[in-house]
Amino acid sequence: MLSRGRPGRKRPRASPGGTGRHGSGRLRRVDDVVVERVLRAVEQVPRGRVVSYGDIGALVGVGPRLVGRVMSTYGSNVTWWRVCNSYGDLPVPLMDEVRERWAAEGILLKPNGRGCRIAEYRADLAALSSAYERASADLPG
Repeated sequence: MLSRGRPGRKRPRASPGGTGRHGSGRLRRVDDVVVERVLRAVEQVPRGRVVSYGDIGALVGVGPRLVGRVMSTYGSNVTWWRVCNSYGDLPVPLMDEVRERWAAEGILLKPNGRGCRIAEYRADLAALSSAYERASADLPG
């Protein structure tokens, strides 16, 4: 298991066919290395900064929807509030908790209250990439 000693983080079982859809219309299980890569990438986002699902996906080599799926299923023990959509928004049900966390980190809400101005708060992607490479160097693939 690749949990690096973090209690409470659920891990998926690897599926022989990788990720994607199969005949039933349900998503296949996500490979545990992909989950760990996404979570480690999220852990590298600095306090007071955000990134989009697509930014994390580009680092890890997966699509933004898969990043969202990993975050919704396995991301409760990482700094999930620092990952938003490309507009800087998060789902409405999460905004009450996000407001408090963002306020503590100095991230201001947009006037519509749905997120932040991602252009102002986006993490330095080159620095994030370097930090991610160091943090994931021990992972296979």
